[in-house]
Amino acid sequence: MKRWANMAKVFTKIGREIAIAVKDGGDNPDYNSRLRAAIQSAKSANMPKKNIESAIKKAMSKDATNYDEVVYEGYAPHGIAVLVETATDNSTRTVANVRHYFSKYGGALGTSGSVDYMFTRKGVFKISAEGKDLEELELMLIDFGLDEMKVEEDEISLFVAFEDFGKMQKGLEELGIETTEQKFERIPTMLKTLTDEEVEDVVKLLDKMEEDEDVINVFHTMNMED
Repeated sequence: MKRWANMAKVFTKIGREIAIAVKDGGDNPDYNSRLRAAIQSAKSANMPKKNIESAIKKAMSKDATNYDEVVYEGYAPHGIAVLVETATDNSTRTVANVRHYFSKYGGALGTSGSVDYMFTRKGVFKISAEGKDLEELELMLIDFGLDEMKVEEDEISLFVAFEDFGKMQKGLEELGIETTEQKFERIPTMLKTLTDEEVEDVVKLLDKMEEDEDVINVFHTMNMED
């Protein structure tokens, strides 16, 4: 039951991403790179095709729920900066919830611009590393705006500037390279290493944030590699 509840929550969030993408650039994924990315996220989450089509259709209807994108900034315990991306039809409810989570778990909601400067917005594409010549791939993708390429086991992550997202998306399609994930991320420019106990304090807050239906993404400056 818990697994199904989690899946329903993921589908709800993806549905909101689709709604915002359609509102932003129309219902044709061929001309809307953000919608193509949302559809890819839906497929990666095993969202049925009929659900995806229904979400797009619903977003185009005259009685569609109007979601606004609102980003909240603040600090978790131990000086960890946090950016919270939301898609909400009631910003009063959302800001009250976000403020409550920060307060309850030892953090504080900040003002606009208080931590945003610590992050760089990037487009991220993930592809399989199987059968890929990394040097050749890198050379081909530089023309499409490739900033950085990271290889982890059997997966390659491609990073581009926010404004080059559509260009890379089209380039990968032209080259016949399938992606397993397409998304926008806010990459921290500085990281802070905490003790195991401190990490637990921060994770409690991050987990609570991510449980909220209005919250689409949570980014932070905690070093997760140690």
